[in-house]
Amino acid sequence: MRIVVAHNRYREAQPSGENTMVDSEIVQLTEAGVEVLPFIRSSDEIPSMSKAAKALLPISPIWAPRAQEDLGRLLTEHRPDVLHLHNPYPLISPWVVRTAHRHGVPVVQTVHNYRQVCSSGIYFRDGKICQDCKGRALGVPAIVHRCYRNSRAQSALMATTLAVHRGTWRSVDRFIALTSAIADHLRDYGIPDERIVVKPNAVPDPGRPAPLGDGFLYMARLTPEKGLDLLLEAWRRHPVGALGTLRVAGDGELRPLVEAAAAERPDVVYLGQLDRAGVRAAVEASAVVIAASMWHDVLPTVIIEALASGRPVLGSALGGIPYLVGADGPREPAGTGPAETASAVPGAGVAPLPAGVVTGTAGWVVPPEPAAMAAALPVARANAAALSAPARLRYEQTFHPDVVTKRLLDIYTSLTHP
Repeated sequence: MRIVVAHNRYREAQPSGENTMVDSEIVQLTEAGVEVLPFIRSSDEIPSMSKAAKALLPISPIWAPRAQEDLGRLLTEHRPDVLHLHNPYPLISPWVVRTAHRHGVPVVQTVHNYRQVCSSGIYFRDGKICQDCKGRALGVPAIVHRCYRNSRAQSALMATTLAVHRGTWRSVDRFIALTSAIADHLRDYGIPDERIVVKPNAVPDPGRPAPLGDGFLYMARLTPEKGLDLLLEAWRRHPVGALGTLRVAGDGELRPLVEAAAAERPDVVYLGQLDRAGVRAAVEASAVVIAASMWHDVLPTVIIEALASGRPVLGSALGGIPYLVGADGPREPAGTGPAETASAVPGAGVAPLPAGVVTGTAGWVVPPEPAAMAAALPVARANAAALSAPARLRYEQTFHPDVVTKRLLDIYTSLTHP
């Protein structure tokens, strides 16, 4: 099988989980015997472009003529079975879908964000969830609020691109939704069920989990949508040392918040930006990983890394987080139906769970509010050991590279041998 993987890499100065996942998927496909033809562009190319090329940048998200020419030659020469698209902006453009179809090549797209509708891609503005552009023919609110790169001109261009390519997106042969929440987003956009497949990303198997450490790990970009301030406010509602240690890893504009918290409390430790070895050490030193996102976070890779290491996750009940921890099935919220107690967790006590705390297969989800997070922290600490083995099992059954790669090959095969 021969597959073109098309992706516009985000700038290397801005760490991107999407770049990492695309690289990993190419490796996994190659190891499975697939011939991968990378069609990769990078936003880091822009500063070194010629004046003529830079002059075309304003239209690149809509059309990108150079990319279409290059892709056309690739498709003619190699005659691939499928084109698998990830991020098309700004140097590839959704127009590659039309170019592939013109050459008789079906298109799969992995949906990593909400950019079919939202110019910023994250449904988050001014510190809160925003869906003002949903259902509009043109995302005027995105222009008014400078949602794309804090520029009214660039926001107008992106909003126009989304309007122009509405038909393009609806012609994609198969969408890969990373979680059930993204599948719902695509249905709301008008994509029929038969063209949506839920297939998450994978992370390499770290091997047999080490014994649980103590305390909690929060590892993310230190930006408002990731919920660091929410977590710190929840943590301060408990006496110093009552919950073990809160380790915080990452960097970003909210770094002063965690530095101040670490100076204020000995049970808060700031680890900075970690390399892969540092990430593994931080995960192993902890008992629970926290994903306190304030937006509909699509698929935080740190959650899958936690499950692979047998660490349950305490997360916000937003976006893909409930799916990742196995808490997205139909059920009554804690405290509203038949009593959902801590005894539902193997090895736990009998006290009812705090209102709003929902237990999943591999962790807990709560509303993105400081009071709910504060109430859930001691529950997670007390029951971490009970969910350690289920967390690892969820990784093995759903997020292991062997499982995920097979699922992806099945998607390709469904298009080449319907």
